[in-house]
Amino acid sequence: MLSNIGIPGLILILVLALIIFGPKKLPEIGRAVGQTLKEFKKSARELTNDVADDVKNEINDVKSEIKDVKETVSK
Repeated sequence: MLSNIGIPGLILILVLALIIFGPKKLPEIGRAVGQTLKEFKKSARELTNDVADDVKNEINDVKSEIKDVKETVSK
């Protein structure tokens, strides 16, 4: 979505933001957007790591069960 905007579109968005919010509020809004994006990325990374850990645990459980079955069958 954002990849199709281009430089003229970004300039237009910045000018509109400057007109709507004014020069005093714009830095505050920029910081808030930056912090929000940072938190979103952090949450997404944590969720990805949690899912990866769960999958690894499940794989290890299945491997353990397969090993147990092989030992039982070979006896």
